[in-house]
Amino acid sequence: MPGWEGSTRRQTLPANWYREIRPAVIARDRSCRWPTPGGGVCGDPGANQVDHIGDRDDHSLGNLQLLCEAHHRFKSAQQGGLAGGRIGRRRGKHPGML
Repeated sequence: MPGWEGSTRRQTLPANWYREIRPAVIARDRSCRWPTPGGGVCGDPGANQVDHIGDRDDHSLGNLQLLCEAHHRFKSAQQGGLAGGRIGRRRGKHPGML
């Protein structure tokens, strides 16, 4: 998977992630749970991405949801942008911008 290249994320998942936890979330949710503006959910039945809703180290079923690839990418991009913003503010202005 291209998104996993260079990542150590798999090493932080529990031993039963692929055998028990991931299949349980897929069976429970069955489709993408991304909320829509109208109060529903995306509902894509091809969803196959198990996502941590909150704490990325909390692997309890209540902290996991099934997302389609597009919504998982969108959420990850949002989180990456937020992280980048925090880093930028902490470091101050770029030397070339002074």
